[in-house]
Amino acid sequence: DGLRALAVICVIINHFNKELLPSGYLGVDIFFVISGYVITSSLSGRKSKSFWELAGGFYERRLKRIIPALISYTLIISLLLCLFCDEPVLLLRTGITSLFGISNIYLLRQSTNYFADSTSLNPFTHTWSLSVEEQFYLVFPLLVWITGLGKQSKNSYRNLCLTLSLASISSLIAFIYIYHVNQSAAYFLMPTRVWEISIGCL
Repeated sequence: DGLRALAVICVIINHFNKELLPSGYLGVDIFFVISGYVITSSLSGRKSKSFWELAGGFYERRLKRIIPALISYTLIISLLLCLFCDEPVLLLRTGITSLFGISNIYLLRQSTNYFADSTSLNPFTHTWSLSVEEQFYLVFPLLVWITGLGKQSKNSYRNLCLTLSLASISSLIAFIYIYHVNQSAAYFLMPTRVWEISIGCL
């Protein structure tokens, strides 16, 4: 929780004044690592009889943690945008896509530059990182089950570590390559962020 608070403060300071803390946006990267750690911790001590039991419990905990705050935020901000913004359509669409965990893809399709001044005017831009995490959540329970950790099988931790290490290396290589071709894609897409979340999982 202390690291989360530090990460959030760094991001807020960076948004408030980039010159004051130029690398404050790296707080998002810290958050990805923390998320990987938290979701692995929540699954590592639980033995499940079936994949559906494992996945059901995992998604129930994630939904309870994320959805109430996300829906409340989206509704309140959307109402304020309709009242005070002359052209709220693009902003509202970002908010709607955030509810389905795809705002990162929507922002990429809009050719959004996260570091552009215009981006700071969209109160839903920051939901891209939550969408990345939610997309990772779709595949992680399956990964845990296949490697045997969900059943607490023999060598399950080793299997998961090897799988995550391979995923981390592949994702980092993809990030480095795509960054030189399309910076926004490298920044917004889940596959190029897996290496950070996987580090937390490991």
